[in-house]
Amino acid sequence: MNTLSAAPTLAAGVWQSGLAQVLGGLVLVAVLITAFWLGFRIRNREPAPPRPEDQPHRPEDSGLPGEMSEYRRPAEMPHTDGEHRLMPYQLKDGSEPAPDPPTEEKRKWGGISSGGFGSGGTGHGD
Repeated sequence: MNTLSAAPTLAAGVWQSGLAQVLGGLVLVAVLITAFWLGFRIRNREPAPPRPEDQPHRPEDSGLPGEMSEYRRPAEMPHTDGEHRLMPYQLKDGSEPAPDPPTEEKRKWGGISSGGFGSGGTGHGD
């Protein structure tokens, strides 16, 4: 019997019997268990997250940085003579501060029910 041709035959026999798959699976499981174990050890060495009372707090009377709370009303659109169109730099900002807050009736939505996308409604005046 030729020893050079016996090695591939023996390797093919081990692979076909399933022994190689079982050993490969055991090695893979051992690697995964070791990775989780090392991950837990590293995590246990990290400092604990800060408690809520250790966190900085904003003063009660302040909002978010740069946040303003005011009522605004739409700015009027300037009229033209019809021959010249308005350029963007000729327009004002979209709104201006209102001197007093709007009434409760103006703040409520009084239009038709619009329905959302996929809500099942027709969208206009159900």
